Amino acid sequence: MTWIGRLGSWWGAVGVIGVMIFAIVRLTPVALAARDVGLDTMQWIVAVVFVALMAYSEGYRGFQLRFSPRTAARVRYLRDQPDVVRSLLAPVFAMGFFHANRRTRTIAYLGSMGILGLVLLVRLLAQPWRGIVDLGVVVGLSWGTVSLILSIIAALTRTTYPVSPEVGS
Repeated sequence: MTWIGRLGSWWGAVGVIGVMIFAIVRLTPVALAARDVGLDTMQWIVAVVFVALMAYSEGYRGFQLRFSPRTAARVRYLRDQPDVVRSLLAPVFAMGFFHANRRTRTIAYLGSMGILGLVLLVRLLAQPWRGIVDLGVVVGLSWGTVSLILSIIAALTRTTYPVSPEVGS
């Protein structure tokens, strides 16, 4: 393990976690503003159901089962297979935007474009609906951030990590 590998793995981990925390910090005030507008009974029901749905689909299925373990494996790969270019671009490497198999790259690019599209659409919603959606996203991202941190710790501290980094051309 070289200093480039260590630096690249930490830059990758901190960069991805930082992007997620930035999104949580930006969305939380908008999500909480829905409460200030006042929600009727139906909106509260929608909020609870949507938050539960996002916790399960985004937090658990999307992050905990897929994104976090793969990203952690790619952070470990950065440490164990040091390369200057991958280390400089560690966060985007860790998320699978390059030097990844076709499936991983496709998910990274299409997922990012989908998220951008949804962000633009959600901005058109009036309160409290925008806040309800953002609250669900904040819960999912928070779950995802915790699962990513735990996955990275496991990947970097265990002698083996049974998840493929899905590297490719």
